Amino acid sequence: MQTIGNILWLVLAGFWLAIGYAIAGVLAFVLIVTIPFGIASFRLAAFVLWPFGRTTTWRRDAGIWSVIGNVVWIIFFGWELALLHLVTGLLLMITIIGIPFGIACWKMIPLSLLPLGRQIVPLSSVSRDPYGLPQN
Repeated sequence: MQTIGNILWLVLAGFWLAIGYAIAGVLAFVLIVTIPFGIASFRLAAFVLWPFGRTTTWRRDAGIWSVIGNVVWIIFFGWELALLHLVTGLLLMITIIGIPFGIACWKMIPLSLLPLGRQIVPLSSVSRDPYGLPQN
């Protein structure tokens, strides 16, 4: 079921959202100081392409630099990507088939705002999904 969901997601929203993250990543690579933001953006682009079956968890060893980086991220890239998720979710809600995908898109808004200090892990490796998705 995850594969079918991922394929539908890829066609309906994943490809376009991944392009948004890739553009943010390329822009972040313009300055040497923001290269870590570009790496995070490309990592998120891969997650947005094929999200079902994976989730994100907070890294306990991230430290204060990830907090500072998240503030900078929100100012330069995060709010645009969050807005992209919001609009995409609204467009997905137009059809009945798109409603679960719209909800999934909205659940990615916190990740688009605060990506640093998180890691992408298989859903089976966490005891509880922070987004409340049922475990198989």
